[in-house]
Amino acid sequence: MIKQTFQIKGMHCASCAGIIEKTLKKTEGVESVEVNYTTENALLNFDDTKTTPENLSKKIEVLGYSLVINDKNSNPVKNEKLLELKDMKNKLLSLIPIVLISIFIMTSDMLAQFKIISDMSYFWSEFFHHLLPILATYTLFVVGKPYLLGLYHFLRYGKANMDTLIGLGTSVAFIYSFAIGAFEETLRPFINVEQSYFDVAIVVIAFITLGKYLEMRSKIKTGDAIEKLLNLQAKTALVIRNGQEVEIPIDQVLHGDLIIIKPAGKIPVDGIVVEGNSYIDEGMVTGEPMPVSKSMGDTVIAGTINTSGSFTFKVTKVGSETMLSQIIKMVENAQGSKAPIQALADKISSIFVPIILALSFVSLGLWLIIGTQYLGFSQALSFGLVSFVSILVIACPCALGLATPTAIIVGVGKGAKEGILVKDAATLEKLHKVNVVVVDKTGTLTRGKPEIVSIQNFSNKSENEVISIIATLENKSEHPIAHAIVTKAKEKNINLLVMENFEAIKGKGVSGTISNTEYFAGSVKMIEDLKLPFDTKLIEKETIEGKTPIILATKEKIISIIMIADAIKDEAVEAIKNLHKIGVRVVMLTGDNKNTAEHIGKLIGIDEVIAEVLPEDKLNKIKELQKEGFIVAMAGDGVNDAPALAQADVGIAMGTGTDVAIESAGITLLHGDISKLVMAIKLSKITMRGIKQNLFWAFFYNVVGIPLAGGLFYPIFGWLLSPVFAGLAMAFSSVSVVGNSLRLKTKKI
Repeated sequence: MIKQTFQIKGMHCASCAGIIEKTLKKTEGVESVEVNYTTENALLNFDDTKTTPENLSKKIEVLGYSLVINDKNSNPVKNEKLLELKDMKNKLLSLIPIVLISIFIMTSDMLAQFKIISDMSYFWSEFFHHLLPILATYTLFVVGKPYLLGLYHFLRYGKANMDTLIGLGTSVAFIYSFAIGAFEETLRPFINVEQSYFDVAIVVIAFITLGKYLEMRSKIKTGDAIEKLLNLQAKTALVIRNGQEVEIPIDQVLHGDLIIIKPAGKIPVDGIVVEGNSYIDEGMVTGEPMPVSKSMGDTVIAGTINTSGSFTFKVTKVGSETMLSQIIKMVENAQGSKAPIQALADKISSIFVPIILALSFVSLGLWLIIGTQYLGFSQALSFGLVSFVSILVIACPCALGLATPTAIIVGVGKGAKEGILVKDAATLEKLHKVNVVVVDKTGTLTRGKPEIVSIQNFSNKSENEVISIIATLENKSEHPIAHAIVTKAKEKNINLLVMENFEAIKGKGVSGTISNTEYFAGSVKMIEDLKLPFDTKLIEKETIEGKTPIILATKEKIISIIMIADAIKDEAVEAIKNLHKIGVRVVMLTGDNKNTAEHIGKLIGIDEVIAEVLPEDKLNKIKELQKEGFIVAMAGDGVNDAPALAQADVGIAMGTGTDVAIESAGITLLHGDISKLVMAIKLSKITMRGIKQNLFWAFFYNVVGIPLAGGLFYPIFGWLLSPVFAGLAMAFSSVSVVGNSLRLKTKKI
């Protein structure tokens, strides 16, 4: 058995995923299929002795889809989507004058029916009478081609999707109108030939195509997370071969090779340091802000960055064995897994189309069979055709198609104004069900970089003077903590002083002479060497909480103790309180030290703290919570969070984080503001409420209008809905849906 992920070309709606799954599952040799509409991927588990990817692709090609096979060096689906998006935009622009003309004609006819304005003059009536068929032909057969194909696939293979609904409604309106125009005098004795529906076909296609364009534009960057991860990989490595330094492509590196890493170099593969030492930024893997000291015997990981110094390491893992490759694979699998949600309209479409079609023919048949006995054939046929067309017109899925996208557009726009960026509709839909939020510590609850959190001053110098002295000493140090101190001085516009006799004392700190006084800045070890007394218990307590002490002293006394840490964000505590208020449990997952994590968790009010975890541990915890029945949202900002973000029901990235985290997530909170998370959940709730209301109204018009259009009330009250009023009801249903969606703008989140 082979388990493989393929990209799919030709998907246009959520029900496409169901059609592809059902078709492939029936193929011999296929054990399981998971099709993801959002990522446009299919995860196939099949027996390669019984079937091949080429054969599987042929099975769905007749339905308008295909598998992308053997194309690892490019993204053909994305390239095709970009071209399709550009083409759709051009077609929408071309429809603007056509839609304006159609709306003008529809409005004029309606107002004239109610005697609000006078009838159109003969010249203009004839002009539009001949112009509309031309405009409708372009709209249906050029812009509406995908919908006609959806209708074709339904008629030939019995597979219905939203395109089928749109194609059916607009085609019937067009054919009916064309028949009236072509055989006007022949049909005049039988039916009303004064009313056509070219304008209905035009407006429906225009609105639905606009919704599809906006949806496609929001989805176009779905696969960028993998591209960003792949870009983290080094392309070459400097290897020692036969005593010579040789630069070779990464795929030629072998187990046991010795690789030289220079300052600012990227680690190409996993290995163990055998010579030299340096500080390496491992934030890509651990998510932690401080570069880690590396010396002989320590492991190094592919994709991490060497910040200073040079060293040599021995290769232990290459290719798919490296941790970065494993992270890439985890993201691919999580993104390719099937989304647990489909739009309600798409679920209903498979039965809605045949029911409406059947009702149309039943209505026509009843009029001809029963109506002929009482009204005569001519009148019965006239009423029957009117009912037939009225049912299809009033059931035309314009409101149904607009119900979800209009609410989503308003919801996403409202979120953007509040600093909440939503990638796709499925994410917004799932977010309102979330009952557990998993958060990373660094960059999510904390600021994500070392900074001064406290200064204890034991001298008569001012705090600014203390910072000036210690920043002057640390300015020449390569240690990450030194940068935090120098940055603080710059933020407070504190000038550095003149220093002489600078010395970096390895593993302890630095020293230098300023204004004829020798100063020392460094760790507890340095102060112990100076034999100066200090409160060890206080420092130990702070250290357990994750703070790093930097002590400033002379040979005679301690001047100041400065604590460096990754500070908690101002809004974090309030955000967690608000999550608890709406019934959401909060779990912290971090690669940081257990004591540090538990201290921060206690300060913020986290329900559960899990520390010292690797990327796969985060992913497994998400899966564990999902198996327990929780709907899980994951908030993070590092590459190490990417697999968990992709696996979670909703991935939430901090806007201050890495591009990979942002691309792996469905929602991005700008400026890394965790307080926006509660607002995002509330936004999802009001948007989903709006969608459900829209769908109710869309179907309400059908439930009430279809019996009326079919003539059910004619024998009792003499009511028969003409196509004119069927079109008006259809238009009103669309207006009410859009109006209800716009109402969401006034809601507070």
